[in-house]
Amino acid sequence: MARLIRQDACDPIKIEPQDKAVFVCACGLSKNLPFCDGAHKAARTGEKAGTLYVYDKERETVVEEREDA
Repeated sequence: MARLIRQDACDPIKIEPQDKAVFVCACGLSKNLPFCDGAHKAARTGEKAGTLYVYDKERETVVEEREDA
């Protein structure tokens, strides 16, 4: 079942439970969920505030842009 979930984060969440920090995806574009793979860079640089972006199944290409409701 598909879902459209509004996410507005453009950076990962840093968790430091041990010696090496772990970064958890907050933008929803990572292909390695729940971990960050750097895909948030596309959200940070290529998305405009106030716009809802719908990505394809692979989370690579914007298939629709809507004004934020």
